[in-house]
Amino acid sequence: MAALIPALNASKSIVKVVEGVGRFLPRQSIIVVDDGSSDNTGQLVQTTGAVLLRHKRNKGKGAALQTGFKYIIDRCYDGVVVLDADGQHDEKFIPDFISRATREDVGILIGSRMNQVGEMPIIRVMTNRITSALVSALARQKIPDSQSGYRYIRVDILKDLRLRTSRYDTESEMLIQVGRKGYRIASLPITSIYREEESAIRPGRDTLRFLFLVLKTFFKL
Repeated sequence: MAALIPALNASKSIVKVVEGVGRFLPRQSIIVVDDGSSDNTGQLVQTTGAVLLRHKRNKGKGAALQTGFKYIIDRCYDGVVVLDADGQHDEKFIPDFISRATREDVGILIGSRMNQVGEMPIIRVMTNRITSALVSALARQKIPDSQSGYRYIRVDILKDLRLRTSRYDTESEMLIQVGRKGYRIASLPITSIYREEESAIRPGRDTLRFLFLVLKTFFKL
């Protein structure tokens, strides 16, 4: 089992995140992809014992995920837990992901925040519900929280994907492809930790990318 952490300018949180994941997985199985950070994220990762992969320039979260996936596929891991570098995902749920994934025939297990939205901003709650409904329809499976980046993925499924996006829309594209190929998508209830750090998501631009993905998929029906 591996952990994959895409990171961009995460110097304030990355060491703590790696240490948290390191409570459950060996450091050599924790892969951090520094997606062209302008701060010292990469240097800090090197002090933790985790594997560091680097993009010289920022390519987007989707591209960082694909770089990490290739590394994990090449080293014959059977599954990967993906989580964000900003500390929003509580590492204590990693054993739950692993336990559920090994007990059930599940292709992707998504950490769903929608039963306990807690401090999630109301606009984010509304946006998540709308986008999750659209992704569910296109993936032909019920997905309560399609925008959650905290997820377990079977590596044999990664080999079967042909991802064409490179930004935040990659996470939705992945679910749509996995659902349409007939793999099971399940959810695991989690809580998130909301901090003051500014999100790298750009609502206008990234919403347009999502809508383009939806339209492109719809016209392929």
